[in-house]
Order: sequence, then structure tokens, then C-alpha cells
Amino acid sequence: MENNSIASTTPVYTLSVTADLSGIPVHSIRQYIDKGLVIPFKKKSSRNLFSQLDILRLKYINKLLTEDGLNIAGIRTLLALIPCWAVRHCSEKERESCQAFLSVTYPCWEASEKGTLCKNTNCRECEVYGIAENYPDFKSFIKAIIT
Repeated sequence: MENNSIASTTPVYTLSVTADLSGIPVHSIRQYIDKGLVIPFKKKSSRNLFSQLDILRLKYINKLLTEDGLNIAGIRTLLALIPCWAVRHCSEKERESCQAFLSVTYPCWEASEKGTLCKNTNCRECEVYGIAENYPDFKSFIKAIIT
């Protein structure tokens, strides 16, 4: 049996198609990008492309906004609380100079100074960036991290 499905991380959808598939208006998706909640794949032409995983992430963000009552600043703060150093198993020495560890105001993929483990990592492909969509709510994610 031939499998013609697109890998969930392959960026193939334009902004307008992503808006249709996610049910989220284009202007909202642009706002999520500007606020660092979503990292689209950028073509050399500066055009954004999105994957199936990005669509799931957009739906998750929309759920946090509409059902859970968070605003964009709240979602950003929530994502900033993901302990990337625990997920990526960073050493204490790496943490000392890593803005992702030191800051509580933005998610790790927005850190200006990253530890050596993350310096050359594509954040779109990092398990920390994709972690939120894998849990039905943020509390279940925290439980999984500490147990």
C-alpha cells in the first residue's frame, strides 16, 4: 500500500490555506507569529509556510484563547514556563548563560542567547516547541515532566 500522506512537520500550506484548515483568521495567525507563539517556515521569498503540526498548534492556541480564557500574553507566559532545560537535559553550566533558562517572559525559541545544546538547533523541529500540542491541557504536560 502506497502512503501519499505528507509528514506532519513538512511545511506545505500557505497562510490562507492554513487559515482555512485551522478555522483561524489570517490576521490572527499573523498576530500569533508576531508574538512568538508560532514559528512558520520562511521561504527565501519571505513567504510563510505551515505544516500539519503548525495547524495543530494554532488550534491549541485558539483553544487556550476561547475555551480556557487566556489572552496572548498569558499564553506566551505559559509557553515560557516550559522547562526546556529539563526536556533537553542541559547541564548546569549550559543553563548559566542561557537566556531560555534565565528568562520567564518569553518561550525558549525566542531566547537571544541559547546554550550550546540549542545554539544550532532549528526550533521548529525541537521537541520543546512541539510539546504543548501533545497534551490535552498544560497541567497534564507538567505532570508528565515531574513524574
